[in-house]
Amino acid sequence: MGILALQGDVAKHATSIEKAGARTTEVRNSSDLDRISGLIIPGGESTTIGKLLVRFSLLEPLRKRITEGLPVFGTCAGTILLADTIISKGNKCDQPHIGTMDITVSRNAYGPQIESFETDITLTFSPGVTLRAVFIRAPVIVRSGKKVEVLGVFENTPVLLKQANMLAATFHPELTDDIRIHEYFCAMTKK
Repeated sequence: MGILALQGDVAKHATSIEKAGARTTEVRNSSDLDRISGLIIPGGESTTIGKLLVRFSLLEPLRKRITEGLPVFGTCAGTILLADTIISKGNKCDQPHIGTMDITVSRNAYGPQIESFETDITLTFSPGVTLRAVFIRAPVIVRSGKKVEVLGVFENTPVLLKQANMLAATFHPELTDDIRIHEYFCAMTKK
């Protein structure tokens, strides 16, 4: 399992994936994409990660691999990078991004860092047991296309979504000991 290692909490995702039973490797250049069966895009600063994808000539190869079916899991900033449309304070953002998922994301929609919070959410694939979700300067999904499946909701807003080979969370599942979402993604890489 590859973890994009340009920015963000790579180590926490690696720990969760390894607990879920898979080996991990860091992805820093396009040749790294040839030896992975799935990729996690961690949280961080979506604008910075997007610029680094361009600087390291990773953006187009990554977009091509995802379009061809590479399973990918974006968390927080990773979700922003997967979205086909990004807005901030109501205005469309023109930042480098992958743009393969049929969703519109509003950046930092819950407010600044001080407005970060934790809450319990329910998952469609794990009914009856809530999951503790950590939202840090989190984006909000304001639109999702017909092919997008909602797997988790907070206050009537989708926070975990799936479209074909793409999984996206607006929160940070790597910051808790609950590995159900990482297990779910590992299962996606085996189909």
